[in-house]
Amino acid sequence: MKNWIDKLEGVVKRYKEIEKLLSDPEVINDQEKFQKLSMEYADLRDIVGKYKEYKELEENVEEAEEVLEIADDEEMIELAKMQLDEAQPKMEKLEEKLPLMLIPKDPNDDKNVIVEIRGGAGGDEANIFAGDLYRMYSRYAERAGWKTEVMSSSPSEMGGYKEIVFMIEGKGAYSRLKYESGVHRVQRVPNTESSGRIHTSTSTVAVLPEAEEVDIEINANDLKIDTYRSSGPGGQSVNTTDSAVRITHLPTGLVVSCQDEKSQHKNRDKAMRILRARLQEKIEAEQQAEVAEARKSQVGTGDRSERIRTYNFPQGRVTDHRINLTMHQLDAILDGDLNEVIEALTTADQIEKLKLVD
Repeated sequence: MKNWIDKLEGVVKRYKEIEKLLSDPEVINDQEKFQKLSMEYADLRDIVGKYKEYKELEENVEEAEEVLEIADDEEMIELAKMQLDEAQPKMEKLEEKLPLMLIPKDPNDDKNVIVEIRGGAGGDEANIFAGDLYRMYSRYAERAGWKTEVMSSSPSEMGGYKEIVFMIEGKGAYSRLKYESGVHRVQRVPNTESSGRIHTSTSTVAVLPEAEEVDIEINANDLKIDTYRSSGPGGQSVNTTDSAVRITHLPTGLVVSCQDEKSQHKNRDKAMRILRARLQEKIEAEQQAEVAEARKSQVGTGDRSERIRTYNFPQGRVTDHRINLTMHQLDAILDGDLNEVIEALTTADQIEKLKLVD
């Protein structure tokens, strides 16, 4: 018997247990416990339904095979063959789908994301590339029907950004973009290069799930809030009031600055949203560090120092180093056509996680 079938039997057993508990007066009176069990019950309903469908198809296949072994009536044989032809392809599809449904769902998958892009090695060219990456993700969000909002930015004099932080709001945004964290490398001839020499530059990307106030509780006494006058590229005054906000979280030393809005209140609100996301990331990174190496997925979703992808302009090539994927569609990818890359990364991640299920 397939190991995943044993696990599915365990899921069905748990589903039935919860069903009984949800009708227990003691549980009904404990609203917190009732709500928690109701959510678990809802999460299991789909997989239990699909497994029930699988078991019914399995019975149909066994029944048809028995008929084919003993029947000598042509009509019965024909009916049994039709039953097999109908049931077997459905079973095969469910055999592919059911193990994937056993993979624990990332609780952050449905959340909005805060994306941070910073120019890395390569000076002005790295900052210009940071701008290219910002456009790439903005276009991807636009194609998906999601909303993009700049939270904080530090434009570069030569174009692009030294740093840009923006939010993408849309259902499942984190599930699609979580593999983008890491070092992105570009190889191209800069506009300023007269000899035609190819330069290599890098920008770092961090994708953080948005943390709600209920997820991260921040004590006001742990914050040092400074206000100052906004300034743009070259230091020219953008604002004549102290609307820019810098928030320091004293226990961790995390610092967030926002100056894009003319309102101090709006800058403070944006800075707090970024701070919550960074604190959540810090907590989760510390928890993951305690997890045994054997249980970690091979597809990185958070290490900012990991070189994950190269964009080679002379060859029109994009290579994702984690899964050895090379595509010769550089222009389309930089224009936000990321679906093929994201699908490949998701599949690779699922394959690794399936090893833990098996």
